[in-house]
Amino acid sequence: MQGIRILPSSPSETERLSGPSAVLVIAGSDSSGGAGMGRDLRVLAQLGVPAVCAVTAVTAQTHGRVVSVHHIPPAVVRAQIRAALESVTVGAIKIGMLGTAATVCAVADELSRARSIPLVLDPVLLSSSGGVLLDESGRARMRARLFPLATVLTPNIPEAATLCGMPPAASREERVVQARALLCMGPQAVLLKGGHAAEAEAADLLLMQDAAPQWLCSPRLNAACRGTGCALASAIAAGLAQGSAVEEACRSAREYVLKMLSAPS
Repeated sequence: MQGIRILPSSPSETERLSGPSAVLVIAGSDSSGGAGMGRDLRVLAQLGVPAVCAVTAVTAQTHGRVVSVHHIPPAVVRAQIRAALESVTVGAIKIGMLGTAATVCAVADELSRARSIPLVLDPVLLSSSGGVLLDESGRARMRARLFPLATVLTPNIPEAATLCGMPPAASREERVVQARALLCMGPQAVLLKGGHAAEAEAADLLLMQDAAPQWLCSPRLNAACRGTGCALASAIAAGLAQGSAVEEACRSAREYVLKMLSAPS
């Protein structure tokens, strides 16, 4: 079987596309359109932010289950990232589903050369229906290789617990403990999403280095929608690409998701 060739390319600055800074989305596709790269690109288009992409996996999903997953070879993922960074001015990077430890390492290798670009890492471990999208080896590589590159890490409560090796947080105090544990693994900020908590309001915890915990709260809506985690992370990346500070980007992204959930279906 013939190996994958990565052709050399070194365009000059004048060959790059002009216009506002883009967001580089590194994620898997979702055939249902509810989550994954389809959701990411839709969010960025609605926010008026250009996007480039690197597909890590092609998934066959319905709104209720994962049917099958095809992982893109890591060398091809690397080539996509390299080409995207050479093609446009990238103002922020959003990472979603990676799928395998080899892909995690390939992404980390490429992005270690782009440390000045803000990076939003949504640690996708399971699908909404419970399908495993990153195994334990991949999770270990993610903690070791990608957490130190992340500007904002956006786990939900089950993901935070898994990444910390703890039971799911049952109180706000436990969520602060787990967010601090994640912060010690290298990201500049952790936005621990509170959608899975049994509370009357939706309360997300923003924890940044050398700062007190901040609770970003809003009324809990009686609405369900796949891809809200993808949408939130992409909207944060959009804000960072436009020059917003982390807190401002997180607050604006939450407002976007609330409007998305409130919109008539």
